[in-house]
Amino acid sequence: MRLHEYQAKEIFAEAGIPVPESQLADSVDGVLDAVDEIGYPAAVKAQVHVGGRGKAGGIKIATSREEAREAADSILGMDLKGYTVDRVLVEQGVDFVDEYYVGVTMDRGEGEPVAMVSTKGGVDIEAVAEDDPDAIAQEHIDPAFGLHPYQARKVVYDAGVPAEYARDVSSILSTLYELYEANDASDIEINPVMITSDDDVIAADAVMNIDEDALFRQPDLAEMEEDSYQNDLERKAGEYGFDYVRLSGNTGIIGNGAGLVMATLDLVDYYGGTPANFLDVGGGAKADRIGNALDMVFSDENVDSVVFNIFGGITRGDEVAKGINEALEDFDEIPKPVVVRLAGTNAEEGMEILNTDLVQVEATLEDAVQRAVANAEEVAQ
Repeated sequence: MRLHEYQAKEIFAEAGIPVPESQLADSVDGVLDAVDEIGYPAAVKAQVHVGGRGKAGGIKIATSREEAREAADSILGMDLKGYTVDRVLVEQGVDFVDEYYVGVTMDRGEGEPVAMVSTKGGVDIEAVAEDDPDAIAQEHIDPAFGLHPYQARKVVYDAGVPAEYARDVSSILSTLYELYEANDASDIEINPVMITSDDDVIAADAVMNIDEDALFRQPDLAEMEEDSYQNDLERKAGEYGFDYVRLSGNTGIIGNGAGLVMATLDLVDYYGGTPANFLDVGGGAKADRIGNALDMVFSDENVDSVVFNIFGGITRGDEVAKGINEALEDFDEIPKPVVVRLAGTNAEEGMEILNTDLVQVEATLEDAVQRAVANAEEVAQ
């Protein structure tokens, strides 16, 4: 579960991490009321689950009431990388002289959390990791003992943070790890941590993602889940219990198992298409669950074609085929062309059950993806 910036900042502030004064607004008048109270300059920031909001026009600085009105008019209701902006965070402007990156995530290769600090903050940290990996200092953490104070100081020192800010930055890092552990986070970061002209250290952004499987023991965070949904598709995925991520392409993808879905995404890209989503129906999917998956993908107006990639194990091919048939038979007209590839348990029985008047069937994943990409190109013309 991904928290919005405003939600993460509320948690950070409660834990003692300094954050700018801010208010949430969902209308132009709400923005104007907020800036009147907060003062100028103020940042108007779209609350959507995407990176690069600033470059995409989702963050604007207002130095006057008129600029605040223009920013609100521009951002509220805009389409930002496939998401409609319905809320903004109005935040006190920060007069900064430097920007750092501080975060904690899971290093799956090492099987341990890793603390990361860089003096190259305020930019895409993934790009920094690729172009200049030595610019990111790392310290692995034994979860049995947590982040020791000396480790926090060491990684801040290794990153090259000036001595006058090192104590505050290491304190923020230690607090981040405490929040990471206590809240069953999958990753948590501040990018950037800003050094102000008054030599204060402040969290200008906030990212906090929660392990959804742990929400049963995080009741306060579970209450935020509804507000964390960015659109009706994400809300619907939550109701259906699907692992779902909306992307910017036009080829819808449905599969069982994260690895299988990721492989399908890669093949769509390889054959010249653009994936519209990641949708994992999980193991043991019955007919009604498959129908729900189709309902979700059909509901995405960006989708021009759909590819099903199912490998039978717990999920039987004949059950999947029944679900596809039942779902499609409810439509007077099939809204998007559907290509199906079945393999594994009862795949042959499933292929025989499939109504080829409603779907296109391919024997291999490569053929199925190529056909789906071609269908999407044809529809988009």
